[in-house]
Amino acid sequence: MLRIRGLCAGYHDLKVLFDVDLEVNEGEVVALVGSNGAGKTTLLRTISGIVPLTGGSLEWFGADLTKTPPHARAEMGIAQILQGRGILGTLTVEDNLILGSYTRRTRKRRAQLMERVFAAFPILEKRRQLPAGTLSGGQQQMLAIGRAMMMEPRFLILDEPSLGLAPIVVDEVFRIINGFREAGTSMLLIEQNLVKALQAADRGYVLETGRVQLHGPSRELLDNPAVRKAYLGI
Repeated sequence: MLRIRGLCAGYHDLKVLFDVDLEVNEGEVVALVGSNGAGKTTLLRTISGIVPLTGGSLEWFGADLTKTPPHARAEMGIAQILQGRGILGTLTVEDNLILGSYTRRTRKRRAQLMERVFAAFPILEKRRQLPAGTLSGGQQQMLAIGRAMMMEPRFLILDEPSLGLAPIVVDEVFRIINGFREAGTSMLLIEQNLVKALQAADRGYVLETGRVQLHGPSRELLDNPAVRKAYLGI
């Protein structure tokens, strides 16, 4: 589905990513883990088209994606849940969801998709007419996930979905992620919670200082002594 080869990217003179190779297959969940400043968010912004790559290749089902603008990538079914959720706090819950269904693929099915979101998150239906900014942190994360559901994504990128959430809410978020997986949605999961991320994923990549240091099946990475020492202190 997604193939990255030798990708380099950054911000003007600041180089962040160096020769990154990464693949995501259809129906697969891939975890990308690493410390703060490793380049994880820059990589997802490059996949979404927000940050241009300066070297290497980015392919979507074998077609070059490098010159495709962000809105066109959304039309292709590439959705992103931002770090910090990206909720528009002054708009209602319902209006935030409506913004998720602006693509041609989903516009005509907006009501049906919204019912699907409300079935997954009943609390959002109860608060559909309230400003999104009045929701708790966990509810805002549900709204961010629901907005992505409104796009009916083929490929979902999640940037630190557990950031700043209470443990019980983190468990709920990963239950939802597993629901996406069971539905066959391909995902790239960017997460500092190594154990949660690799338990949810089929494969994983470890990114450090802009380079992929390790990759392989999730279980192998979880059992890798170097990974456990670096990220779990074991």
